[in-house]
Amino acid sequence: MKTFYSENHRLHFPQAELSGGQFVTPFERPSRVEYVLNRLKERGFSDIEKPAEADLEPARRLLDPGYLDFLQTAWADWKAEGMAGEIIAANVPARGMHLDRVPANIDGKVGYYCHASETAMTAGTWAAACSSLASAQAAQRHVAAGASAAFALCRPPGHHATRDQYGGYCFLNNAAIVAQMMRDGGADRVAVLDVDFHHGNGTQDIFYGRGDVLFASLHGAPQDAYPYFIGYADETGKGDGDGANINYPMPPGTGYAVWAEALENAIARIGDWGADALVLSLGVDAYKEDPISFFKLDSPDFIDMGQRIARLSLPTVICMEGGYAIEAVGINTVNVLEGFENA
Repeated sequence: MKTFYSENHRLHFPQAELSGGQFVTPFERPSRVEYVLNRLKERGFSDIEKPAEADLEPARRLLDPGYLDFLQTAWADWKAEGMAGEIIAANVPARGMHLDRVPANIDGKVGYYCHASETAMTAGTWAAACSSLASAQAAQRHVAAGASAAFALCRPPGHHATRDQYGGYCFLNNAAIVAQMMRDGGADRVAVLDVDFHHGNGTQDIFYGRGDVLFASLHGAPQDAYPYFIGYADETGKGDGDGANINYPMPPGTGYAVWAEALENAIARIGDWGADALVLSLGVDAYKEDPISFFKLDSPDFIDMGQRIARLSLPTVICMEGGYAIEAVGINTVNVLEGFENA
């Protein structure tokens, strides 16, 4: 399986994340990728290619134009206002406030376009987000050219980015944009399977009213886990998308036996729905020692996960999402790839 990866992910490295009432080094940091790269090479996944530049046209068809403009100019606007530090949202629209009016001041704009203040932006964030998207797009093109699967080692991740908001360490929704590219390339029905511990709220937001993209997410129950306000089982889509959104929220302490039952159900639903292609949002933060999750999957479980998903026998683009147990993130990620390849 070929991997696509850009060194430009390093341009995004905020020095602060608000966690537990204090500023800490972000859990989503460049070293995550180094562990994955090292493990890929150790296990013989040596076909690693640098992608071409990102094509923003598919993103423009999915995302709010004002949001994309904001991402591109936020840092310059922030500095022009005399702000000394990194971009962190301090003001957000709450119930009863206007959600239809974008502030002119950059401090207000940041709050308008952000849904989680743990996610900071730096001078290199936009370039890094584009390089992450470029890896996903290169993987999609490789699969479209005939490969059965490809791995996009994306950083920053993408599945929490909605059509008009960033958060959860995500700025551009790589999986959603790849799914759209698959549709544009001739796939009648595309499934996005999200196995990250945290609900893929951004992907759900983008496709919730569409019937041509099925979204299935296995995640921590929203009453207990970020993003808290979305990801319930009764969210099944609307309009043309009614029935094309499937959530599997699970409680603290969930182990692989229960988790795998949900996965099997999702795989069956994808098969019955008649998907022509698959995008896998691969987060490995369901791991038992992840610092910001509460599932109990062990490293061998990720091999079995990959084997089960491969049985769909669909052209598959795998996009890296979360996973914050740094020393295990490479092992768990490559375990999924090996399980998939050896199914």
